[in-house]
Amino acid sequence: MDSASDIIRRIFGDQIDTLGGEIAEATTRYDALHMVEFPKPEQTRRIAVANQKGGVGKTTTTVNLAAALAQSGARVLVLDMDPQGNASTALGAKHISGEPSIYDVIEGRLTIADAIQQCPSFDTLDVVPASIDLSGAELEIADLGNRTELLKQALDTYLASSEQHYDYVFVDCPPSLGLLVINAMCAVTEVLIPIQAEYYALEGLGQLINTIGLVQEHYNPVLLVSTMLVTMFDRRTILSRQVYDEVKSHYPNIVLDTTIPRSVKISEAPSFQQSVIAYDARGMGAIAYGEAALEMARRSPAVLATLEAKRGEH
Repeated sequence: MDSASDIIRRIFGDQIDTLGGEIAEATTRYDALHMVEFPKPEQTRRIAVANQKGGVGKTTTTVNLAAALAQSGARVLVLDMDPQGNASTALGAKHISGEPSIYDVIEGRLTIADAIQQCPSFDTLDVVPASIDLSGAELEIADLGNRTELLKQALDTYLASSEQHYDYVFVDCPPSLGLLVINAMCAVTEVLIPIQAEYYALEGLGQLINTIGLVQEHYNPVLLVSTMLVTMFDRRTILSRQVYDEVKSHYPNIVLDTTIPRSVKISEAPSFQQSVIAYDARGMGAIAYGEAALEMARRSPAVLATLEAKRGEH
C-alpha cells in the first residue's frame, strides 16, 4: 500500500521538490518582509503610474503598491484617472455613474474632500474613484485655458487644507496619452512605469519616455521618471530575463530589483473588490508587491534629493 507522499511523488515526480521549495521561499520572504520597518518619506511623494500600452499591469501596480505601503503604516491616497474605474473596484470604492468622483473634481463641481472614500481593507488608504462619466471629460475640458492644470490645482488645494498628511499620492492613468494623462503628469512630481516582461513592451517604452519629455518641456519641468517595475515576469523563461536585463541596462538607477510574477491570485483579487495584498497576503504576488513597495520606500531620500535639485535648476 503506497503512502500519501509516495502517491504525490508518483503524480508530480520531481516537481514535488519545486513546489516545496516555492512554499518555503514564500514563507521566508513573507516573514522577512513583515519583520522590517518601512521608512516614510520626509515629504509627500506624488506618483503617476503611466504606460500608454494597455495590459501591462498599470492599475494592478497602483493598487497593490498603495495597499502594501498602507499596510506598512504609510498614509496613502489613490486618485483613479482611468474611466474604466478598475483601481476603484480593486480598492472597494463605490464608483457607479453619478457617484461623487474624480470627474466632478476635474470639472470643478466638487473638491477632492467631497469625493474621497476610505478603502475598506486598510484604514490609512483613501481613494478618489473614477466612473465611466470621466470618459467625456477630455472633450469637455479641451477648450479651457487651464485644461492641463485642473487635477494639480485640486490636489494642491486638498493637500494644503487637509488635516491628514499623506506619505504617498498615486494617480492611476488610463492607457493613452491624452489630456487626462497630461493632467496626471502635471499634478505629480514622479512617474512610475510598469513594463510587461515581453518584447513588445520595449517598443512602446521609447514613445512613452518621449511623451514624458514633452510634458517636462512644456508643462512640468520637475517631473521625474523615478521608478520602473517589470511585471508579469516568468522566471522560467529566457525572454522575461532578457527583457528585464535590457530595461535594466538602459535605466540602471530606476528599475526596481523586484519583479512581479504572473499570478492567478493577482488577477482574481479585483473580482472580490480587493488588492492582492488583502486577498492573498501570503501569496507570491502579494509578497512581490510588498518587496517592491519596500524598495520604493527605501529609495525615497534619493528620489526627493533629485527632485530638489531639479527644482533648483528651474
